[in-house]
Amino acid sequence: MSEIKKLKFFAGGKWLNSSTAKYMDVYDPSIGEVIAQTPCCTVEEVNTAIESAKKAFPAWSQTPVMKRAQVMFKFRDLIIEHMDELTQMVARENGKVWEEARGDILKVKEPVEFACGIPSLMKGQSLMNTSTGYDTVLYREPLGVFAGIIPWNFPGMIPMGWMTPLCIASGNTIVIKAASMTPMTAMRCAELWQEAGLPDGVLNIVTCSRNEAEIFLTHPDVKGVSFVGSTSVGLHIYATAAAHGKRVQCLCEAKNHGLVLEDAPIDRTAAGIINSSFGCAGERCMALPVIVAQESIADKLVEALVKYAKDLKIGPAYDKASELGPVVTDSHRKSVTDWIDKGIKEGAKLVLDGRKVTVKGYEKGFYLGPTIFDHCTADMTIGDIEVFGPVLCVKRVKDFEEGIELMNKNEFANGSVIFTQNGYYAREFARRTDGGMVGVNVGIPVPIGIFPFNGHKKSFFGDLHVLGDDGVKFYTESKVVITRWFDEEEMKKTKVDTWDGSVGG
Repeated sequence: MSEIKKLKFFAGGKWLNSSTAKYMDVYDPSIGEVIAQTPCCTVEEVNTAIESAKKAFPAWSQTPVMKRAQVMFKFRDLIIEHMDELTQMVARENGKVWEEARGDILKVKEPVEFACGIPSLMKGQSLMNTSTGYDTVLYREPLGVFAGIIPWNFPGMIPMGWMTPLCIASGNTIVIKAASMTPMTAMRCAELWQEAGLPDGVLNIVTCSRNEAEIFLTHPDVKGVSFVGSTSVGLHIYATAAAHGKRVQCLCEAKNHGLVLEDAPIDRTAAGIINSSFGCAGERCMALPVIVAQESIADKLVEALVKYAKDLKIGPAYDKASELGPVVTDSHRKSVTDWIDKGIKEGAKLVLDGRKVTVKGYEKGFYLGPTIFDHCTADMTIGDIEVFGPVLCVKRVKDFEEGIELMNKNEFANGSVIFTQNGYYAREFARRTDGGMVGVNVGIPVPIGIFPFNGHKKSFFGDLHVLGDDGVKFYTESKVVITRWFDEEEMKKTKVDTWDGSVGG
């Protein structure tokens, strides 16, 4: 039995004991045991974190941007130095296998490297002599305190890659509500931020329930909210926070589809789909849980998918030989198995069943094997609603036109993929798909951090996405300054210029 660690919350540069009577369990999914307990912080403690961020904002926002960038550089070096430690932590608390857990931390490093360029990213615009004697300059300035509400599936990348770097590099401060099921990676990263020289209060971390998190949506000192999670919660956060005058970006559910045309190489395509569909145990919004196969090759494709899925080595996350790890909790495993049961009842053909998987020596772990449904039709919810587990559905279509029409009917539009060697269809797909991130023979079309993570439809609510130029704009506000100077003769004049539409209002 692992030692159960009692976690604290982080505010004003200090790790503080919570006064709460309620602690939430953190599991090691590979062995099915509780390894830590994290506090359900009280309303007063969440307010303390916000107040700490507010107090730190004036000095941090006035810190020269080049000095803020130096903190980014130092943190980037510490991420590299502690790569194995952080990888182990992600694997242990989340259940990602080693390479996937390492990928989670690499996706912290990548946006930090982007944020290292904040002196250039925050540069504004200027124009001399916009009207006779008038010069105009646009500056980008930080706004204040932001809140980040984090899901459990990427405990490193989302809080410490997507949210924190651009937020604080641009001069803001932030309070992270870490996921109660996987908080330890973010907490360890907070210690590394301190080591990198980040001033007290610039970054704060709490764990709490939805009830306490409501504070972020209405608190007058919180200027913006970034959220990743379910669509129902995202809609609530978007509506509530926006109604209180806050900037909001909500990254929500997905049901990404991949269209496989008859000219795609079957084995190569099937291998790519397996990685996309079952990587991270399907617990990611850029998984590929639905394949839309052209009928002429559907049987061969399904046969290859089953073959490759059966070859996956299922095992504990921190065993480097494992290719498919556990899901995050036993309750989540039940949710996924309930969906499998529903798919069977709806009439989908179960061609590979992962419900009975056990791993020798790890029998208490939360394991699910890869599961594949064939002949999913439009009236089956299994192929249209996010399951968030290692479940792949195959839908069959006659041709490209029927395929893209079927895909675009889905209410979610995070990513979409086509597998083909036909340039015309690839171009048509990229032009006509509703997906915000598009893969052409790329099963997981996640862009690098200099581009935005670009969900559409009910996969995203807001105007500015995370990362890329959108991310910089989300965390900054533009200010336009118009100046005019006079020589001695002009200063003697008493006539004031009348407005002619060339400047001002």
